[in-house]
Order: sequence, then C-alpha cells, then structure tokens
Amino acid sequence: MHLVSKLKILRLGSCRLTTDDVRALGEALEAIPELEELSLSWNSRVGGNLPLILQKFQKGSKIHTLELVDCDLTSEDGTFVGDLLPMMQNLEVLDLSINRNIGASLNSIAQGLRSTSNLKVLKLHSCGLSQDSVRLLDAAFRYLCELKNLDLSCNKELGGGFEDSSAQLAALEHLEVLDLHQCSLTAADVASLTQVIPLLSSLQELDLSANRKMGSSSENLLSRLRFLPALRSLLVNGCALESETFAALAEASAYLPALEIVDLSWNKCVGGNLKLLLEMLKFLAALRVLRLSSCALVTEDVALLASVIQAGHLAKLQKLDLSYNDSICDAGWAIFCQNVGFLKELSELDISLRPSTSRDCGRWFRHLLRAVSKLSKITEIGMKRWILPTSQEEELEHFQQDHRGSIHFDLGEGQ
Repeated sequence: MHLVSKLKILRLGSCRLTTDDVRALGEALEAIPELEELSLSWNSRVGGNLPLILQKFQKGSKIHTLELVDCDLTSEDGTFVGDLLPMMQNLEVLDLSINRNIGASLNSIAQGLRSTSNLKVLKLHSCGLSQDSVRLLDAAFRYLCELKNLDLSCNKELGGGFEDSSAQLAALEHLEVLDLHQCSLTAADVASLTQVIPLLSSLQELDLSANRKMGSSSENLLSRLRFLPALRSLLVNGCALESETFAALAEASAYLPALEIVDLSWNKCVGGNLKLLLEMLKFLAALRVLRLSSCALVTEDVALLASVIQAGHLAKLQKLDLSYNDSICDAGWAIFCQNVGFLKELSELDISLRPSTSRDCGRWFRHLLRAVSKLSKITEIGMKRWILPTSQEEELEHFQQDHRGSIHFDLGEGQ
C-alpha cells in the first residue's frame, strides 16, 4: 500500500478475509490517506474487528463511501461506527445492511449521523431495527438535509414505529429513494406516513411492498401519491390491497406522468378490476415496466389490456409480467397475443403458470410467435409449465432457427 499512496478506491468485497488480514488491512490503510471509497462487504471476519480496520479514521479522513454489507458486525462495532461518524465529515454513502446485531447500538449510530450533514445514501436493510429505532433515526433526519436514498427495508420489528415518529422524515426534501418493503407496517404506520410521504416532493422511487397489513388502510396514502410528480417507480406488490385502495391508486396514477415502473403483483384485488388502472395507463406514456404477477387476472382483464396496447398507450413498455394468472382462458391469451406485437420496445414477457399447475398451449401460441417475430428487442419469454404439443414444438424449433436463437423461450424443466 505504500507504493500506491494515492489510491482512492479499495474494494475487497467477498474476499474471505481472515482476522490476520483484517489486522494487516488496518495497518495498511495508514499508508493511503487519499482513500475515498472503502468496501469490505461480505467478509464475516470484519465483525468484531472493525476498530482494527478503521482506527486511522478516528483522526479524520477523506472517505465518502463506506460499505460494510453482511460483515457480521457486532453491537460493539455499531457503537464504534457511531463514535467514528463525527470524524468522517466527507461521508456521502453509508451502507451497513444485513448486519442484524447493530440494531442494539442504533442509539450511538443515530447520534453519529447528526454530524454527517453531507450524507446522501443511508442503507440499513435487515439490521435488526425495532420500533424504537424509528424514533432514534427520526431525531437524526433533521441533520441529514442532503439525504437522497434511505433504505430501512426488511426490518420486520420496525412495524408500529412510525406511528409517533415520522415527522422529521418530511425534512428530507431532497429524498429521491425511500425503501420500506417488508417492514411489517401497521395501519397506524400508514396513517402517519400518509401525512409525510406526499411532502417528499423530490421522491422518485417508493417501495412499500410486502407489507400485508397496510392493504386495507392505505387508501389515503395511495390517493395522495398524486402530489409526487417526480415519482418514477412504485412497488406495492404483496400488500393485500383491497378494491377501494386499488381504485385510489388507479386514480392517483393519472397525476404521475413520470411513472416508469409499477409492480402490483400478488394483489388479488386487481383481478376483475384492471379496467380501473387501464383507464389511467393512457396518461402513463413513460411506463417501461408493468408487473401483474399473481393478480387473479381474468380474461376480461387481458382483453382490456390488449385494447390499450393496440391503441398505442404503452409504446415504451419494455417488461411485462402476467405470470401466475391461471384463470385466463385460451381466448383471452389469443386476444392478448394478437396485440402484443404493438409493443415495439418490449424485451421481456412472462406468462408462466403457477408451479402447482400446467396446461396445454392453445392455438394462441401461433399468434405469439407471429407477434414476437415483429419485435426486434425481445430476448426473453417466460412460459413455464405451458405444455407444447408436438406440432407446436416443431413450430418453435423452426422459429428459433429463423431467428438464430435470439429469443429465449423459458419453458421450465419439463421441456
């Protein structure tokens, strides 16, 4: 390291560092005072030994990115990080994700965060955070005026913490990404977030997925998303939405012209009600990704989707997921396949069946082949558990020869 004293980026992710390596690394960092980015992610021996590595930073450093993902950090390591943060005035990115023991030392970390006014990215995914953690972080948010990306996802004990502790979240006026998926959000959390999230006018990506308790209580929150004109990505898959909440979301989407990614998968209420959203798709000219997996879609839904496609309202769509919707009959698939050729930008299509079922392909498969032959950008078609009779297997073989295998048909292990 003495020979590269001007080194600015050092990444040692997933290198199986030993305790001796960690000790040696701490000494080596003394020789590279210009270091700006350090990543030690996925090295379990870092846990319990973090002070040995970062001891030089106690004198101050130029570090702007510190990544310690899945390092088996202890609560003592978390306390050390908290004490160290005030020395890291240039820090912009801090990722402590998948260190489940640091939740116990969040008080120290939150105190340290008050001194990192330049921080732009804070990731605490799966860190064992609790309800009390929300209060501690909320007190720190007022000092993080430059924060753009906040990830608190996969902290299942967080549920209930936002009820009385989210007011300062609104102070993050530059926040662009908010990830709260799989946080066991309660109805009270949703009510509190309803007052805050619409005030984050710079928000571009919002992930609330896998919070099943919010389904019946999120109508007001989803309705008020209309106040987020910059929103590009909305993930609410697996939220047990109900008809009223889905209707509120459909209405709000008309006010989100920048929306590019929508994931409604695993919300059964969409089935039979897709027309509510399709009316609004006419306004979503920028939509690139639409995921409707396991939404209990019926034949009428895909027929309406086909009409919207034919009208040219989804001209920029690149990825479409209709998998695990086994209630669509062959006539519905035929109508859809006859119109999918209008999606000129489409690169991925998934119409796979559930793992527990299988069906013979109908005559619609010929329409699908004819349609995708006109799509120059498509590379992947998911068709798991659809069974091709011999005649259709031959058609597919000829198709693949003509297109030199440029399109991958994923039929699963059966074929």
